[in-house]
Amino acid sequence: MAGNSFGTIFRFTTWGESHGSAIGCVVEGVPPLITLSENDIQPFLDKRRPGQSRHTTQRKEADAVKILSGVFDGKTTGAPISLMIENTDTRSKDYSDIKDKYRPGHADFTYDKKYGIRDYRGGGRSSARETAMRVAAGAIARKILTHELKQTISIRAAVIQIGPHAINRKNWNWDEIHNNPFFTPDKEIVATWEGFLDQTRKNASSAGALVEVVAAGVPAGLGAPSYDKLDADLAKAMMGIHAVKGVEIGLGFDCVATPGEKNVDEIRIGKDGQPLFLSNHAGGVLGGISTGQDIVMRVAFKPTSSLPQPRKTITTDGEETEIVTTGRHDPCVGIRGAPVVEAMMAVTLADHWLRHKAQCLTL
Repeated sequence: MAGNSFGTIFRFTTWGESHGSAIGCVVEGVPPLITLSENDIQPFLDKRRPGQSRHTTQRKEADAVKILSGVFDGKTTGAPISLMIENTDTRSKDYSDIKDKYRPGHADFTYDKKYGIRDYRGGGRSSARETAMRVAAGAIARKILTHELKQTISIRAAVIQIGPHAINRKNWNWDEIHNNPFFTPDKEIVATWEGFLDQTRKNASSAGALVEVVAAGVPAGLGAPSYDKLDADLAKAMMGIHAVKGVEIGLGFDCVATPGEKNVDEIRIGKDGQPLFLSNHAGGVLGGISTGQDIVMRVAFKPTSSLPQPRKTITTDGEETEIVTTGRHDPCVGIRGAPVVEAMMAVTLADHWLRHKAQCLTL
């Protein structure tokens, strides 16, 4: 199976299935002599870990990461870094009743048509369980950015809408994302989302979510014109996340209804003598190259497709039937998508920094 790797110089390849013995990844292109241990990776995995509230899947996984190679005496060696997380709470029997049925909204049908075989235990490779390794790779990418650029790059994601209920941006407080199970910066929306998701679960339904990610401190100059645009690679990174159906950067789709004179980001000279953009409708990227402003993206996650209510489908033999998906599932998978979005932002920026350094030597 091809298509399990992401990146050019900073490149990682994930392996493993949702209900296999373990999941893991191999990370290549990491410069040597960067301090790295499991303790640098685990906090990010803990943010994504399942079973932390009633609003996420109740699968209990410690997601304890092990570094198997590429680190010696606490520092990276330049060799490939191999990471592994054991699966400890698999319940494959939950899927035995649907092994001959295609779950609507899942990759069951397309996997079977492409490969002639599929892992029905939670979807195998198509399961969002795989994203734990993206988060692990993202933690290493953050270490590279800090080490190489000698400056702090802040990458933070927040859930800004669940179902029809959006936050009030006037209440935005980044510190609040650590104080609630929704990764939201608006503490006033928490009660609304709790009630909405409780009712959604009672209705045997699910809900989508919108995640906004902001990367601050990114230097100008990352990316390249034409086919290696920074925003194009970021869009690919986000669209490659399980359950993501839409991505926008900066003003996004709202640019269609915005007059040109308001859409452009005018430039002056700031007090420090450096260029000062008066707005950021471009989302921090112009011509595929970073401007030095915040990179701002929004990522739309679809509602979870595993539903405990009858849905029309077909069997692997082509017979019409109905399916009820039981087991442990997120009523809103986008909640735990926030740490994954952060990770994919980090790996893309780290890769583009190393690509820039290889050609231009410095910023």
